[in-house]
Amino acid sequence: MRPRSREPELREFDLPGVAPSRQKRSREMTFALLRAGADMLRTRSLGELAIEPLCAEVGVTVGAFYSRFESKEAYFNALIALAARDGEQRLTDMGSASSANVGLDELCRVIVSGIIAWIRKHEGVLRAALQHDDTRPDKWTMFKALARATGERATPLLLPAMGKGRRAAKTRAIAFGFQVVLGTLVNAILNDPGPLSLQSKEMETRLADCLLLLLQAEIGQSTPR
Repeated sequence: MRPRSREPELREFDLPGVAPSRQKRSREMTFALLRAGADMLRTRSLGELAIEPLCAEVGVTVGAFYSRFESKEAYFNALIALAARDGEQRLTDMGSASSANVGLDELCRVIVSGIIAWIRKHEGVLRAALQHDDTRPDKWTMFKALARATGERATPLLLPAMGKGRRAAKTRAIAFGFQVVLGTLVNAILNDPGPLSLQSKEMETRLADCLLLLLQAEIGQSTPR
């Protein structure tokens, strides 16, 4: 689950609520609007994201925006869908870690670093989705599913590194470990309470260590509780 550096391909903009286009220039403009909005959401709420300043940032007209997106809601849905697609691709890439025959400590580091890289890339969109969780719970549903999928995809990678026996208990420990990691990161997205910020390298190190220690504690249990 290592960070991916490439930008989304233009074909990825075939999304519900987004007008399709076969012209490369038009699709590039759609991408520019989505990228600008994601950047602007890092410093403002979805309610504060106005269409006119967004278009001015990209250098297009408001009419050009609405020729591509049915509404601001459709635009935000596209941002969410793109973030989710990126997350799904990172989960697919996570499988490569299993072939590296690395230890539990390295697996924890790779997985946690990958999760944090994804969150950093889509921080503003994720925050906006979380802030609307109460009024529009469907906007966060796909990320909840993605969080579950992360644990499910990581479990078969981590279990062999935890040794034989007590599979059910170890699987539950992995699930709780991800609950701790993701809960900490959600709190950082929404509240940034400190002492470590989402951008801090120490956040990666300490969360990877936290996951490792939780799993090592489970390995050390000689009998089921």
